[in-house]
Amino acid sequence: MKALPGNPYDGHTLQTVIPDMEKLVGNIIERLILDKGYRGHNAPPDYKFRVFISGQKRGVTPSIKRTMRRRSAIEPVIGHLKAEHRMERNYLWFKHGDANNAVLAVGYNFRRLLRLLRPLLHQILAALFTPPLLNPT
Repeated sequence: MKALPGNPYDGHTLQTVIPDMEKLVGNIIERLILDKGYRGHNAPPDYKFRVFISGQKRGVTPSIKRTMRRRSAIEPVIGHLKAEHRMERNYLWFKHGDANNAVLAVGYNFRRLLRLLRPLLHQILAALFTPPLLNPT
């Protein structure tokens, strides 16, 4: 997640985000699956990748269709995050507020991680605090 101050239009963010994504992944991006807001994107001219948007028919192979369906599975999670975790609006001001709001969105993933680790913690605590069995001999 990256905070882009000034509320830029989605389609105008690729020029700043693509180099950071490639640096993070450590690979060259060959294709992007994006929203319709990225139609007419402003990606840097030296990048050679294909942009596929939802609802596109031309040049869409079965593997790209599968990737598009996988991407559409994420949208309900984003809606849930906005509705149930008070992320629908950014109540923090200016550039620092945008950056802090981006960090707060990571809290959703920490909650999921803690939910997965809870059974392991219960097993560890049960092993530590169970009374030892008495040997009757």
